[in-house]
Amino acid sequence: MTRKLLNHLAEGPETAPPLLLGPSLGTSYALWDEVAPELSATHRVVRWDLPGHGGSAPDLIGPGATVGDLAALVLDLADSLGIDHFAYAGVSLGGAVGLHLAVHHPERVSSLAVICSSAHFNGSKPWEERAELVRREGLAALAESANSRWFTADFTVPRLIDDHRNADPAAYAACCDALAAFDLRDRLPQITAPTLLIAGRQDPATPPAHLREIADAVASATLVELPGASHLAPAQCPAAVLTALRAHFDGGARRGMAVRRAVLGDAHVDRAQARQTPFTARFQDFISRYAWGEIWTDPTLSRRERSMITLTALVAHGHYDELAMHVRAARRNGLTPEEIGAVLLQTAVYCGVPAANSAFATAQRVLAEEEGDDGAAG
Repeated sequence: MTRKLLNHLAEGPETAPPLLLGPSLGTSYALWDEVAPELSATHRVVRWDLPGHGGSAPDLIGPGATVGDLAALVLDLADSLGIDHFAYAGVSLGGAVGLHLAVHHPERVSSLAVICSSAHFNGSKPWEERAELVRREGLAALAESANSRWFTADFTVPRLIDDHRNADPAAYAACCDALAAFDLRDRLPQITAPTLLIAGRQDPATPPAHLREIADAVASATLVELPGASHLAPAQCPAAVLTALRAHFDGGARRGMAVRRAVLGDAHVDRAQARQTPFTARFQDFISRYAWGEIWTDPTLSRRERSMITLTALVAHGHYDELAMHVRAARRNGLTPEEIGAVLLQTAVYCGVPAANSAFATAQRVLAEEEGDDGAAG
């Protein structure tokens, strides 16, 4: 018999790196509406619903459920989609599922983001009481207070409040059972996946101290605190969450910085970083992330070939200061002075003799400086 799966929505190219997104208790995958479509530009994003929430069947879990049971359902979903290794981000209970996966199934999790969540949820008693209340009276009363638990006073998302009101009480109570039994604090040092923690500074459910506790225990962790955010940060502060997740999961800026240093040299990059100001910081990130992290890392062309193209483009536009830098880069990428000269000679035909004349003067100066440096080193 085929096992029932969690309801889910997949977005983005099937060939892109997979990224699973987990929800908070009481919400559906609509929690990610403002973030997932943007992430799907670079990932195969799969967001899922908890049992009894959104479109997931309520009987996927029962009384006494654990976070491990929810994690098993996520792995069943991933397996059904042919996803063996994935990045994962989750909010609150969805974040707890991510922590469990990173501890118990490290071979499946390539990178982890835990948002407005915790390695424990303040003991079992509050959740046992909530589960009992919901089994007895349903979700109407809890749904009325959802806005104050999830958002700051001046913000709401009616769709998510409706999700809370329409969740299955038995499945919701079983999720409360899972939260009551969850405490992974002693296992946190075992997490090896690169881990991002995102805390809402005005989150009453899992305040920043809970995320700091994880950050202190996980060797590869980074902590980001969002001013003005409460418990459902992806809904309330989607731009800030998206920026943090992109930086964590894409790795473009990190890869780009490594290539930028390899091509331009540490001294140049260090000078650029030292000159960085709040005004130029986004531009520096843009250069590292896109020019160096996406274009220069594309294996279609070699670095030698990219250097030749770059030299030609700089001559064509008269960017001679940049040309000097990229003559040095071309030498680092393996071009000989003769090959650089041949490139510049070709620019005389297609970019004009005056442009090539200035380019030769710039390159000659740089190559002479390099030769002098070599002599001094010898």
